[in-house]
Amino acid sequence: MPKLFTQEWIEKYMEVLNTSKEYENAAKDWEGDFLFVIEPDDELDSPKYAYIDLYHGKARKGFVVNDPSEVNPAYVFSGKFSNWKKLLNGEIDPIKGLITRKFTLKGNMAKVMRYAKAAKVLVDCTRKVETEF
Repeated sequence: MPKLFTQEWIEKYMEVLNTSKEYENAAKDWEGDFLFVIEPDDELDSPKYAYIDLYHGKARKGFVVNDPSEVNPAYVFSGKFSNWKKLLNGEIDPIKGLITRKFTLKGNMAKVMRYAKAAKVLVDCTRKVETEF
Protein backbone atom coordinates (compact mmCIF):
# COMPACT_ATOMS: atom_id res chain seq x y z
CA MET A 1 0.00 0.00 0.00
CA PRO A 2 1.64 3.28 -1.07
CA LYS A 3 2.12 6.16 1.33
CA LEU A 4 0.25 9.36 0.59
CA PHE A 5 2.05 11.69 -1.84
CA THR A 6 4.78 9.22 -2.81
CA GLN A 7 5.50 8.69 -6.50
CA GLU A 8 3.83 5.27 -6.32
CA TRP A 9 0.70 6.80 -4.79
CA ILE A 10 0.58 9.60 -7.39
CA GLU A 11 0.88 7.09 -10.25
CA LYS A 12 -1.91 4.92 -8.84
CA TYR A 13 -4.06 8.01 -8.35
CA MET A 14 -3.46 9.12 -11.94
CA GLU A 15 -4.39 5.65 -13.14
CA VAL A 16 -7.71 5.85 -11.24
CA LEU A 17 -8.38 9.36 -12.60
CA ASN A 18 -7.57 8.37 -16.16
CA THR A 19 -9.99 5.43 -16.08
CA SER A 20 -12.84 7.37 -14.42
CA LYS A 21 -15.59 8.24 -16.89
CA GLU A 22 -17.25 10.31 -14.16
CA TYR A 23 -14.13 12.47 -13.76
CA GLU A 24 -13.64 12.68 -17.53
CA ASN A 25 -17.20 14.02 -17.96
CA ALA A 26 -17.09 16.38 -14.97
CA ALA A 27 -13.75 17.89 -16.00
CA LYS A 28 -14.03 17.62 -19.78
CA ASP A 29 -13.23 21.34 -20.26
CA TRP A 30 -10.87 21.75 -17.30
CA GLU A 31 -7.36 23.00 -17.96
CA GLY A 32 -5.11 23.57 -14.98
CA ASP A 33 -2.37 22.02 -12.95
CA PHE A 34 -2.29 21.68 -9.18
CA LEU A 35 0.28 21.57 -6.47
CA PHE A 36 -1.25 19.74 -3.53
CA VAL A 37 0.41 20.63 -0.24
CA ILE A 38 0.22 18.73 3.02
CA GLU A 39 1.16 21.12 5.79
CA PRO A 40 2.78 19.67 8.91
CA ASP A 41 0.86 19.29 12.14
CA ASP A 42 1.06 17.04 15.23
CA GLU A 43 1.31 13.92 13.04
CA LEU A 44 3.66 15.16 10.31
CA ASP A 45 7.06 16.84 10.71
CA SER A 46 7.61 18.42 7.30
CA PRO A 47 5.45 19.42 4.32
CA LYS A 48 4.75 17.09 1.40
CA TYR A 49 4.00 18.16 -2.14
CA ALA A 50 2.39 16.46 -5.11
CA TYR A 51 2.04 17.99 -8.57
CA ILE A 52 -0.68 16.89 -10.97
CA ASP A 53 -1.39 18.33 -14.41
CA LEU A 54 -5.10 17.97 -15.19
CA TYR A 55 -6.36 18.56 -18.71
CA HIS A 56 -9.77 17.83 -20.22
CA GLY A 57 -10.70 15.11 -17.75
CA LYS A 58 -7.34 13.37 -17.68
CA ALA A 59 -4.20 13.53 -15.57
CA ARG A 60 -1.36 14.18 -17.98
CA LYS A 61 1.52 14.24 -15.55
CA GLY A 62 2.15 13.82 -11.84
CA PHE A 63 5.14 13.69 -9.57
CA VAL A 64 6.46 14.30 -6.09
CA VAL A 65 7.81 17.80 -5.59
CA ASN A 66 10.64 18.30 -3.12
CA ASP A 67 10.90 22.06 -3.50
CA PRO A 68 7.69 23.92 -4.39
CA SER A 69 9.69 26.62 -6.18
CA GLU A 70 10.48 23.96 -8.84
CA VAL A 71 6.95 24.22 -10.27
CA ASN A 72 4.62 27.05 -11.23
CA PRO A 73 1.12 25.57 -11.07
CA ALA A 74 -2.11 27.46 -11.76
CA TYR A 75 -3.49 26.23 -8.42
CA VAL A 76 -2.08 25.44 -5.01
CA PHE A 77 -4.40 23.50 -2.68
CA SER A 78 -3.06 23.31 0.88
CA GLY A 79 -4.15 21.95 4.20
CA LYS A 80 -2.93 20.39 7.42
CA PHE A 81 -2.18 16.68 7.41
CA SER A 82 -5.10 15.95 9.77
CA ASN A 83 -7.48 17.72 7.36
CA TRP A 84 -6.09 15.80 4.37
CA LYS A 85 -6.83 12.57 6.23
CA LYS A 86 -10.41 13.72 6.83
CA LEU A 87 -10.74 14.75 3.19
CA LEU A 88 -9.48 11.42 1.90
CA ASN A 89 -11.69 9.54 4.37
CA GLY A 90 -14.77 11.41 3.13
CA GLU A 91 -15.29 13.41 6.31
CA ILE A 92 -14.70 16.78 4.56
CA ASP A 93 -16.02 17.87 1.16
CA PRO A 94 -13.30 19.69 -0.86
CA ILE A 95 -15.39 22.79 -1.55
CA LYS A 96 -16.76 22.96 2.00
CA GLY A 97 -13.20 22.49 3.21
CA LEU A 98 -12.25 25.67 1.35
CA ILE A 99 -15.25 27.59 2.66
CA THR A 100 -14.54 26.54 6.26
CA ARG A 101 -10.80 27.32 5.80
CA LYS A 102 -9.62 23.83 6.53
CA PHE A 103 -7.90 24.18 3.15
CA THR A 104 -6.63 27.14 1.19
CA LEU A 105 -6.55 27.61 -2.54
CA LYS A 106 -4.26 29.88 -4.53
CA GLY A 107 -5.52 30.40 -8.06
CA ASN A 108 -8.79 31.24 -9.76
CA MET A 109 -11.34 30.33 -7.07
CA ALA A 110 -14.30 31.18 -9.33
CA LYS A 111 -13.12 28.64 -11.92
CA VAL A 112 -12.72 25.95 -9.26
CA MET A 113 -16.22 26.67 -7.96
CA ARG A 114 -17.61 26.19 -11.48
CA TYR A 115 -16.02 22.74 -11.47
CA ALA A 116 -17.25 21.69 -8.01
CA LYS A 117 -18.48 18.34 -9.37
CA ALA A 118 -15.04 17.65 -10.86
CA ALA A 119 -13.40 18.58 -7.55
CA LYS A 120 -15.65 16.16 -5.70
CA VAL A 121 -14.90 13.34 -8.16
CA LEU A 122 -11.20 14.19 -7.98
CA VAL A 123 -11.35 13.57 -4.23
CA ASP A 124 -13.59 10.52 -4.62
CA CYS A 125 -10.91 9.00 -6.85
CA THR A 126 -8.33 9.32 -4.06
CA ARG A 127 -10.45 6.93 -1.99
CA LYS A 128 -10.00 4.27 -4.67
CA VAL A 129 -6.25 4.27 -4.03
CA GLU A 130 -5.24 2.22 -1.03
CA THR A 131 -3.33 4.74 1.04
CA GLU A 132 -1.02 4.51 3.97
CA PHE A 133 -0.99 7.70 5.99
